[in-house]
Amino acid sequence: MELRELRMFVTVAEKGGMSAAARVLHISQPALSQTINALERELGVRLLVRSSTGVTPTEEGRTLLAEARAVLARYDQALRTMAAHTGDGGGVLRLGIPLELPSGLLGPPLEQLSLTSPATRVQVRHLSTAAQLAALRAGELDAGLLRERPAGPEFDAMLVVREHLGVLLAAEQAAELAGPEGVRLDALGGLEWVSFPRSGSPAWYDELTAILRGHGLDLGPAAPEGQELIAEVKLAAVGSGRAFALAPPNWSQPLPESITWSPLVGHPLVRRTWVVWPAGSRRRDLARFVGGFRDPDDALSGS
Repeated sequence: MELRELRMFVTVAEKGGMSAAARVLHISQPALSQTINALERELGVRLLVRSSTGVTPTEEGRTLLAEARAVLARYDQALRTMAAHTGDGGGVLRLGIPLELPSGLLGPPLEQLSLTSPATRVQVRHLSTAAQLAALRAGELDAGLLRERPAGPEFDAMLVVREHLGVLLAAEQAAELAGPEGVRLDALGGLEWVSFPRSGSPAWYDELTAILRGHGLDLGPAAPEGQELIAEVKLAAVGSGRAFALAPPNWSQPLPESITWSPLVGHPLVRRTWVVWPAGSRRRDLARFVGGFRDPDDALSGS
């Protein structure tokens, strides 16, 4: 028996089903079923009773469950003990995140971290991309979720999500401008864009404004430095009927009846987010956290 097989069996038993366990473990359900079946053949006993409502351990399965939990707990304790010598986790993982993230993005990596490094506690700070990058360089963050990928060998990075941005408009304007496929970007001419300070994420700001100007939009002056692009700011400006704001589908904030979200025709605006960490890091818990992110094509919002 391997540790990964024991961990899979414990997860299935605790979740009460193959589908739920497969989601937590980030593997396919057939692969998980094959592993459990192979474990049963190896031990020569039936471990689980399958039914339409899920799975329950047999008497033999309950015996293995107790033993597996003890083995895994001892293994995790050994990792925590060695972390004192290697600086390899078991403490606090300091994570920077922007103001807006898809609701399910952090769930899988946090579950993976909890499963494989239970002694690690996550400390989250809401910071702009530029502030996260500065904190990473100063050693004040262990990882960050950035809107742009840093250049050079100082950091490693992995794309974790692409979001097709749509537009927030006053409901009356949306009714006038929206067609069957949404709102054309060039139809927003004459409205003020509720922007954000360029200093917060220069590369993303420049990419975004270049596309907007390329569609004939007069953006006016940049947002004042230090002005955070919070939901209340967006909604108040859009509600006036003189402005538009950009937001992903399934935006985390509830919209009043006076404001409507519409897709943009052709999906011209794609917001990308990378998880970024120091290239020299050897923390296993950080590696497990990063490894818990799903393929960005699976997490694409608004496709």
